[in-house]
Amino acid sequence: MVYLQITLNITAANRLAAANVFLQYREPFLSSIQGALSKNLLLRDEDVQLLHGFDTAEHAQHYLQSELFNKDVVSALTPLLAAAPDIRLYQQAEF
Repeated sequence: MVYLQITLNITAANRLAAANVFLQYREPFLSSIQGALSKNLLLRDEDVQLLHGFDTAEHAQHYLQSELFNKDVVSALTPLLAAAPDIRLYQQAEF
């Protein structure tokens, strides 16, 4: 399992709008992005995190280059951001 974590600096006033963007694009993400397994919205006082689950790191990287991400999601979220997003990729450890 691979996780793509996108941390967004969004003010409290814009949190509802960000949640609506998440809801709008959750199903298209899960149904059309190869290797997509999950998408969760995590709210903290200091930021909003989107946690995407993928089967491989390659599929996570492809999502970051996809039209859905760049044209739709980024365009919808950009006006809500107080700072540039922090994007990280994590691989689940297997012992």
